[in-house]
Amino acid sequence: MSDKLKVLIVEDDLNVRMGCQQTLELEGMGVEAVDSAEKARRLVPADFPGVVVTDIRLPGDDGMALMHDLLRQDRDLPVVLMTGHGDVSLAVQAMKDGAHDFIEKPFSPDYFVEVVRRALEKRKLTLEVRELRARLENRQATASRIIGQSSAIERVRYLIGELGNSAADILIQGETGTGKELVARCLHDASPRRNGNFVAINCGGVPENLFDSEIFGHEPGAFTGAAKRRIGKIEYANGGTLFLDEIESMPMAMQVKLLRVLQERTLERLGSNSPITVDCRVIAATKVDLTALAEKGEFRADLYYRLNVATLPLPPLRERREDIGLLFEQFTLEAASRHERGELAPDVERTQRLLAYNWPGNVRELRNVAERCVLGIAAGFPPFGGATDPSPRPLARTVEDFERALIADALGRNGNSLAQASEYLLMPKATLHDKIRKYGLA
Repeated sequence: MSDKLKVLIVEDDLNVRMGCQQTLELEGMGVEAVDSAEKARRLVPADFPGVVVTDIRLPGDDGMALMHDLLRQDRDLPVVLMTGHGDVSLAVQAMKDGAHDFIEKPFSPDYFVEVVRRALEKRKLTLEVRELRARLENRQATASRIIGQSSAIERVRYLIGELGNSAADILIQGETGTGKELVARCLHDASPRRNGNFVAINCGGVPENLFDSEIFGHEPGAFTGAAKRRIGKIEYANGGTLFLDEIESMPMAMQVKLLRVLQERTLERLGSNSPITVDCRVIAATKVDLTALAEKGEFRADLYYRLNVATLPLPPLRERREDIGLLFEQFTLEAASRHERGELAPDVERTQRLLAYNWPGNVRELRNVAERCVLGIAAGFPPFGGATDPSPRPLARTVEDFERALIADALGRNGNSLAQASEYLLMPKATLHDKIRKYGLA
């Protein structure tokens, strides 16, 4: 039985309550016991990780009223009723109303344990199904936000699904414009903290002299101009997610203070000596190699290892060219709706230029180009001209780049199996083998 599951006993008779609690504890179950329905309600939130065993006869609200309230909150919550001899007919009616089971007093410890164990097993299965459904919904929501069909972006979505529901701190690595904040928000939305605050901090955009106040908060009179208490970003993220963008630009002095908060999960506002406990998940993002910075003494190695519990790398757009067309279409549809313009007609030459361009600004740059195309002002901007526009490449070269991307994607989807990739591409193995050698994909 999962260690997270527990049993809440509601019984006003002290001897019966203690006997039930000790019986279950001897079986290794987690147990909490109270003497009234009013106390029980405060201990049973939605998705309560356990079951409730309640006597029907209680002071104040009785066990039947408690059961009905709990089932209105969660119709799948197993509620076991303990009844006296005269309450059996009442208990039978309660079964029709949704009770899981009832036990007639006096009962043997073995029978009591058996009934409770069955209820826990049912609850465990229910919660597992709910979690699987939630993860599926999160994956579907992520797929609608993280657009693309390449193996590289499939990997990103997979990692979001696997890491989102965990409590691990995460380091997102990716070039400018690859969507680091979007991925961080997807991780937050896929986590149990989704109802908490998502607090984003651009570490390079906060003046160093205001960093302490912004991050940790301050008390009135902490410094000149501090007229009232301010809650810092970390404290505001309590119960949610703290996103530290461009973590590499955080001043060294601030890195020391942040490391202490991450290790101890407590902070002190400026002007205060009282520690404040914080419970937030930390997601950091960087566009550089933090290990290289640490080796040069420009980033604290201990902070890097503290942040790097799990790494989520984001591919640059040039390494997933097969997604460019899909992304461009999505961005133009959004821009046409936003600016009340007509949808763009297909254009072969435009598609060739999009595929040939190297996209140093990644998805952000592609979005901007799509918007310019909708507005009719794309001429003169990369990849459609201008001094920074790369030289146009022949159609054959563009086709080769696209073919290489498709083959790499097929290999990735099929575990680098030549036979499976050839079936996936409807291509003879010998032909595929020659192209793999031609494009250096071996």
